[in-house]
Amino acid sequence: MIEYRDIYKAYDAPVLSGVSLRVEPGECISIVGPSGTGKSVLLKTTNGLLRPDRGDVFVEGESVGNAGRKGLEKIRRKIGYVFQYAALFDSMTVFENVCQGLPEEEAQHQRSPEVLRRVCEALEDVNLDPAHILNDLPAELSGGMRKRVGLARAIVGRPRIVLYDEPVTGLDPVNSAVVGLLITDIQARLKVTSVVVTHDIEQALGISQRIALLDRGKLRFVGTPGEFKESQDPIVQAFANRQAATAVALKIMEEQ
Repeated sequence: MIEYRDIYKAYDAPVLSGVSLRVEPGECISIVGPSGTGKSVLLKTTNGLLRPDRGDVFVEGESVGNAGRKGLEKIRRKIGYVFQYAALFDSMTVFENVCQGLPEEEAQHQRSPEVLRRVCEALEDVNLDPAHILNDLPAELSGGMRKRVGLARAIVGRPRIVLYDEPVTGLDPVNSAVVGLLITDIQARLKVTSVVVTHDIEQALGISQRIALLDRGKLRFVGTPGEFKESQDPIVQAFANRQAATAVALKIMEEQ
């Protein structure tokens, strides 16, 4: 479904240094790793929000890097994107925000019964009652509800792929668990392929068929949750349990 092929990206310093990864149809894969190691950068290359310096991304065999404007529009219609902190438009109602996830030619007809039906259906898919929140502004919603509206916006166009950029950042444990359950439910019910960038390793282990760990711009580990837990790699262990993380942190401090 998605193939990252030898991806390089640098700003003041290298961020991604030759990342290659295949994501299979219907799979949920979580990308974890230390802060600043390029997880979100890799995610944004999927739909052309960022262009790699070298390498390319292929979505169902189509090159993102070589796609023209129309080709990129076609690829993006296959992809829903859940932004960190939901990224809702403050001046728009819930209805108007979710409409932004529809193809442009459909979103222009917001008064049509079909658009209303699709928006309400997307909100119901994330366990929100359209009758109660459709005309609310984001400021009137809780943090967990804003996250779910952002998720509704990502799926209203019925994409084949959903990308999640830190979907539980800023949420309490209960709402984090709710979002995790929704990711699993949406993947199964809508038959989508999911790529999740997250710092929540416990959630990643619970929702994913595979885990990919990025470290200093390279893939250090790719495997099942069971293989992740059993890995003897000290960096993988540091993410798998707190005691190992403390040991790695102490070693880093000693080296500095």
